[in-house]
Amino acid sequence: MNQITRTALIVALIAAPLSFAQAQAVRSEKNLSLDLANQIAAAGVAACAANGYAVTVTVVDRAGGVRAVQRADNAGPHTLAASEGKAFTSASAKNTTLAMMENAQKNPAAATLVHIPGFLLVGGGVPVKVGNEVIGGVGIGGAPGGHLDEQCAMAALDKVKDLLK
Repeated sequence: MNQITRTALIVALIAAPLSFAQAQAVRSEKNLSLDLANQIAAAGVAACAANGYAVTVTVVDRAGGVRAVQRADNAGPHTLAASEGKAFTSASAKNTTLAMMENAQKNPAAATLVHIPGFLLVGGGVPVKVGNEVIGGVGIGGAPGGHLDEQCAMAALDKVKDLLK
């Protein structure tokens, strides 16, 4: 092996771990587009309207940032904050807010979750997933019960399931 080849091999061996480390420093993540967020919001409003419920639907991205909000005619003003809190909570905790609420009622340690700023443990928040990866959350407020808000959220996600692949 000549000196140039040996030097090139040494440089390559030293640089390989550095380039691997740099590759691990940057991640690629799936996230919600504005179009998808609007489709989910519209589908949620429509699902609840079909049952006679005037609701607000908020869709957040994986970091909890609001991407879309739709408020049905006659939805109460409180439904804006409720839907956002539910969407944020479900995206952040990667769980439905109804399941979290039920867990908090049974488990005193989980009951402290209500003290986290922005968390709302009331049914109606559902994570938006691609496979097992949570890419956002949808929150609905305004139906006469959180379980009904959650049903509308699930119906909205079912409507766009082909886009969540």
